[in-house]
Amino acid sequence: QVQLVESGGGLVQPGGSHRLSCAASGSIFDNNKMGWYRQAPGKERELVALITKRGGTNYADSVKGRFTISRDNAKNTVYLQMNSLNPQDTAVYYCYADGVVHEVTRTYGLTTWGKGTLVTVFP
Repeated sequence: QVQLVESGGGLVQPGGSHRLSCAASGSIFDNNKMGWYRQAPGKERELVALITKRGGTNYADSVKGRFTISRDNAKNTVYLQMNSLNPQDTAVYYCYADGVVHEVTRTYGLTTWGKGTLVTVFP
């Protein structure tokens, strides 16, 4: 099994910065993509940013130029640096990963999510 554990949620003032982290643990997980989605109250979950193992990135238009995604492959960890936050960024942020899990008796593909961490942008 693979678990994604997010950290870094909290209350941030408008215009401020914040950093989220997500670490994958458990079975050996050769993950291809890691990233972040978010869900604001009353809205559907949406893509924030993704990063491939080789460092290719994809951002939602609403966060381009303000958010930066990065990863440490050795630690199986992905980060989201969020700058110039505004109240519209308030949401539960979910870590996402997909790849291949290598266990003793089997190898299989996996797409998995973290439990989410709340970021609230409020003066």
